[in-house]
Amino acid sequence: MTEQPRRRILVVHGANLELLGKREPSVYGSVTLAEIRTAMESGAARREVDLEWFSSNHEGEIVDALGGALGKVDGVVINPGGYTHTSVAIRDALLALSVPVVEVHISNIHAREDFRRESLISDVVTGTISGLGAGGACYALDALVDLLEGASLPTIAPGGRESR
Repeated sequence: MTEQPRRRILVVHGANLELLGKREPSVYGSVTLAEIRTAMESGAARREVDLEWFSSNHEGEIVDALGGALGKVDGVVINPGGYTHTSVAIRDALLALSVPVVEVHISNIHAREDFRRESLISDVVTGTISGLGAGGACYALDALVDLLEGASLPTIAPGGRESR
């Protein structure tokens, strides 16, 4: 019996995310990008998936990373940072992918300044997690792995109780 290869997920972090823990802690918290990576690696080990990491402040490099992932990864978790609101190029690169993509934001972009409320990628990704803090990246990873594994969504019974 041959063993199935582990799923590969590309994690992309965009502009200014290396400043997490220092930049606007009242908005983004005190957790660093390195701490997010450690937490996601722990989740990936638990879920038996491999993560590939890409982080850049440069839009074209993010586009290149997404294009380079074609046919090589099973899914993508992406926080484009400020490019969320401005980059048609990243949007087009995501459209080229034929794998599930989960967009993640530390802050609730819909409760922020008007210009931050629009995501140019939300309508082309599989799902979005926004406003749950640094842990949102781990939630995004779990959601993506669930999608890849074909996990069924919980059934919500009358009264709001969840059952599987």
